[in-house]
Order: sequence, then structure tokens, then C-alpha cells
Amino acid sequence: GGTVIGSARCKEFRSHEGRLKAAHNLVQRGITYLCVIGGDGSLTGANLFREEWSGLLNELIEQGLIDEEAARSHSQLHIVGMVGSIDNDFCGTDMTIGTDSALHRIIEVVDAIMTTAQSHQRTFVLEVMGRHCGYLALVSALACGADWVFIPEMPPEDGWEDNMCQKLSENRADKKRLNIIIVAEGAIDCHNKAITPDYIKDLVVSHLGFDTRVTILGHVQRGGTPSAFDRILASRMGVEAVLALLEASTDTPACVVSLVGNQAIRLPLMECVQMTQEVQKAMDEKKFDEAVRLRGRSFENNLSTYRLLASQTARSDLQNSSFNVAVMNVGAPAAGMNAAVRSAVRVGITEGHKMFAVNDGFEGFYKGQIKEIKWGDVGGWTGQGGSLLGTKRTLPAKHLDEIAEQMRIHNITALLVIGGFEAFESLLELYEARANYKEFCIPMCILPATISNNVPGTDHSLGADTSLNAIVETCDRIKQSASGTKRRVFIIETMGGYCGYLATVGGLAAGADTVYIYEEPFDIRDLQANVEHLTQKMKTSIQRGLVLRNENCNENFTTDFIYQLYSEEGRGVFDCRKNILGHMQQGGAPSPFDRNFGTKVAAKAIQWITKTLKESYKEGRVFTNSEDTACLLGMRRRAMVFQPVAQLREETDFVHRIPKEQWWLKLRPLMKILAKYKTSYDVSDAGQLEHVTRVRPKEND
Repeated sequence: GGTVIGSARCKEFRSHEGRLKAAHNLVQRGITYLCVIGGDGSLTGANLFREEWSGLLNELIEQGLIDEEAARSHSQLHIVGMVGSIDNDFCGTDMTIGTDSALHRIIEVVDAIMTTAQSHQRTFVLEVMGRHCGYLALVSALACGADWVFIPEMPPEDGWEDNMCQKLSENRADKKRLNIIIVAEGAIDCHNKAITPDYIKDLVVSHLGFDTRVTILGHVQRGGTPSAFDRILASRMGVEAVLALLEASTDTPACVVSLVGNQAIRLPLMECVQMTQEVQKAMDEKKFDEAVRLRGRSFENNLSTYRLLASQTARSDLQNSSFNVAVMNVGAPAAGMNAAVRSAVRVGITEGHKMFAVNDGFEGFYKGQIKEIKWGDVGGWTGQGGSLLGTKRTLPAKHLDEIAEQMRIHNITALLVIGGFEAFESLLELYEARANYKEFCIPMCILPATISNNVPGTDHSLGADTSLNAIVETCDRIKQSASGTKRRVFIIETMGGYCGYLATVGGLAAGADTVYIYEEPFDIRDLQANVEHLTQKMKTSIQRGLVLRNENCNENFTTDFIYQLYSEEGRGVFDCRKNILGHMQQGGAPSPFDRNFGTKVAAKAIQWITKTLKESYKEGRVFTNSEDTACLLGMRRRAMVFQPVAQLREETDFVHRIPKEQWWLKLRPLMKILAKYKTSYDVSDAGQLEHVTRVRPKEND
């Protein structure tokens, strides 16, 4: 955690003299490429430094500190920025380095507080960081299902005090034993007056007499070890930064490398800084909608999802649509499933549908375990791991008659399936059975949820992030267990079926020396080269090695085989231990990413279902048999896309239950480079320089 090379807020660099000194230091050491990791202050400073560079060199010549030759050979300063800031307040990037880890800290605290609030029937007011940006407050409110959130970008209207108290007392009347209110430290009302946690507390106590406590999280949020997401993000951004520097020329502007969706891009540093400053200006001028728009689409999506889930009343234009929508889980449990179900149920009710829950997957479906599920039934589900609806791997093909019968009985007009590879196969089976069963001629949608991340049509599956965190945390502990002993190598087996995602990305985040996966075949020569490479490394000052192996990477080179090989070959240099991580990768409370991702994709899916239902409602009934009404909602690079399952069939290897092409394989060379192998990095996917978009591109429906 923190920064090993140290960081500072440097007053001196703000002065011209300070920058002159800095320029002298760089020239003395022959440095002309600079990679700056920091918030908007650091990046603005770096940009100014670059603009002044030639002037600074001339001054140094005049003062006789450097000669003409030195000035000539250092005439260009190239700068690239990476945004490291827990507030996520920098425009142009979806996630800044450090934000996800800060969310982990907040959610750990909120989860702990919820148990005490629940038992004492208390109201808690939590203050989180974010002086000018409400991102942390907003996302943690989404991730824990808070009753109310205060952020600088969206000040409450006049009279909010009464509205809030009314909502809190309604929630209590609904048998909800606790209330959570989250406040960003920069929260204001629409007259730019600060809203403090204590003011809210006094309000609740005087209006409602609820037992209320205030907790200010403070610098806890900056600390701790980085989450898996932050490690991967930072590793990918580091590569992008170097590639950007190597391609920099005299006329390219200083750029920032950043992530949009799952796509690395480069943006001109100055455009991002200007836009970030415009947000502040818009807020000072009370143009709050403008401020939210400038924050970018990730922030906007979070806000609109929060608003959707906040109102319990159905929108009047959709009052009782007479559509019945069923939600179910299929496959193995994955963290985040419950967050998705909660979001789907509540958004569905808001859209005017009747929501039905199916227990135990398709097995429960054909046995008739289907009942209506109401707003209050899903309270507090966001932070729960596993699957509260119950889930099974059973496929529907053998029970199509009974399933169609149940759909008739309950008049199900749309289906949302949340699950892994089995969910994908199930929807294909139902889609193919449409010819014989008109009951299946309804809108159907899958949300991919599996720790293995092996579903076609999406870069990320729900549950994979939680699982990666479990793997990384365990690897950290296992490595630490050997500190103080002699040199030791750990052979660790991960889950994932035939999909090497957990092993590869977990290996990158935990700093593995080698990762064996099915997608990249290896033979005895590779094993020998890996062992020799590790032995050479362990003869230096390196104390610990980490080797990850996906459970199905090779039927003969088993974990035991690899363990015995390394033990024998490393004799006299290091000893070995083996660990099979097993089901701990599947359990645990969902990570902030999975809670938020599950909440957002489910809301998007229900909105798609509503739209598709309206389009396919003719002569008093729903009927649709076109392939684009049986879809999978997945993240593809930078967009969330609804893709017909019929088309995804071509992209799938059904024998090994993996997609034919997987984006994360491009991360493997990076892992090898970091483990000190000589290898080349594929730059075909490197980010291109783009411009900050003012008006958002239309989401492709």
C-alpha cells in the first residue's frame, strides 16, 4: 500500500525557482522522459513544467549551470501522466488508481457498522472522503444500499430535511431496523452551504428521535493493501505509460493514460485538467447537471442507477404494466448475484412490472418454486455473498414441457437469468425451443455471473473480482508466511475450469513467477526453462517464488507433478510448498466492484426488458421470436452491449466451456516481463491518442 518511493505535496515546485532547480536535477542525470503518477495538482504542475522547459534550459545556460551541448541533447521533455487519486475526480478516466482500494476500506467499515446498527436499531451517518467529488460517497451508497447520500455534484432541493426524515421513517415502518446515510466531506445544499454529518444527526434526532451515531472514516480510506483491481489497473497503465513515452515526439501533447470501460486510451493531459477544472467552475456557478455531465459517463451511470433504486414508487406512466418478469440464478454461486437480483427486482417494480423469483435455478422452475417478490424482500441483499435465491447447474432441455407449463401458470412474460456458462447454455436451449413452445417467445436476458469469467460476449463476469481479491489476499499471506525462513517456492492451484483468467490475472496481481494455463499449452521444455529461471533468481537476494497453476491446465502435469519437479530441481537452493485454494475462491462478501457492477448491469437489463416487452406486445399478448430478444448483456471493451446468444454460439468452445478469444491473454507477456523473462510485448492493442469528448457518444442500444 501507500507509495514505496514516497510522495509529497511540494510547495517549492509551485515557484519558478523550484522548477528551475528541478530542471537542473533532470539535466544532470540525463533524464528527458518523465512519468508522473498523481492527482490533478501533480499533473497540472507537470504540464506547466513541460511548457516552461526550453525557457528553464535557457536560464540554466545563462546562469552557467549547464552548457549549450547539454541543453541541445536535453531539448525535449516528454511527459506522461497516470492518475493516482482515491477521489476518482479526474475527468477522462473511468477509474483512477487507488479508488477501488479506498472503496474496499469504506465497504469493510460499512459492513461492520451495519451489523451493530441492525442489532441496536440505529441510524448511522458516515462521512467519506471527497472534498470536491462525490464518487466515493455515491458508489459506496450504491454498494451498501444506503438510505440517503449527500454529494457535492447533486445538492438536495430545498425542504430536503423533511423528505429525508420521511424516507427514514418509512423505511423503519417497513421493518427495516437500520438506516445508513452517507455524506461526502464536500457535501453542500443548493445554496452552497455545507451539509455536515453533525447537522444531519441533530436533524434526525430532533425530528424522529432515532438513536443516531456519526462515524468519520478519515485517513483509513487511504491505507491498506491495494485491491486486485487496482493492482491490475496500475500494472496495465504502467505499460501504457511507457509505450506512450516511447512513441512521444516533439509535436505530441503530454498525455494521460487511462481506462474507459476495459479499454486503455490516451488523452491530452491539458484537456483532462481543463475539464476537471470546469467541473469545479460549474459547481461554483450552481450548474449542477452540467457538473455531473462533465464528470463523465461512469459517474453519470452511477448517479442514474442510484436515483432509479432510490424511489420506491412506480413511475406513473408505467403504472402496473401487467407484465410479469421472472429472475433466477443458474450455475455455481458467484458474489454479486444478490446485488443483481435486488437491483433487478427494485428497478422492475419501479418500471411497473410484477417481479417473480425462481428458487434453485431451472430445477426449481420446473418444480414450480416460483413466487412474487416485493421491494422489501430484497433489502440488505447487496452485501451478501453466494446466491440467496438458490442456484443449480441443471439445464432446462430435459424439462421443457414442465417449464413451459409453469410459465403459463404464472404468466411469465420476460426472463432474467443471472449465472455462468450454464446460464448461457440454458438460454440457448430455450431460444432453440421457441419453435415448439410459444411460452419461450418472450424477451430473455443473461447477466454473466461466474468467478471463472469464462462466458462468451463479455470481458468481465460478476463474481470474478471478488474471487481475484480472495486469491491475491491468500497469495500475499502465503508469501508472507515464509518471511524469515530460508528460500521457498509456493505452488498454488486456482479454480476456473479450463479458463485461465483467475490464474493469469491473479498471478499478475500477486506477482507470480510463472502461471500455467490451458489456453497456452506448455511442455517439458517450458517446465525446465521455468525451473531454471526461478533457480537463477533464487540464487540472488530473492527469497520467495510463486507459481500458479489452473486446475485443468494439463491432465498429466498435475499440481503434484509440478510440486515434485520444482522440489527436486530446486534442492539446495529453495524448498517447496503446495496449496490448493479451493472453494475459498467462491465465497466471501462481494467486493465493491461486484456490488456496483451487479447493481448497474441488472438495472440496464431490466430497462432493456421493459423496452423489448413494449415492442413485442401485440393484440394483448407478448410474442417475439427474433434472435435479438434472447440476449447476453456483456462488457465489450468500452461499452455494455446486448448480444444475441445465437450469435455468441460461434465464439464459443463448448467442449472446454470457454470463449474462443479472450482479451486477458494479452496480459500474459506483461506478467512474464515483470517476472524478469525476456519477451516482447504485443503493442497492437495499445491506446491511441483521443480527445476528451464534450457530448457523450450515443450509447449503442
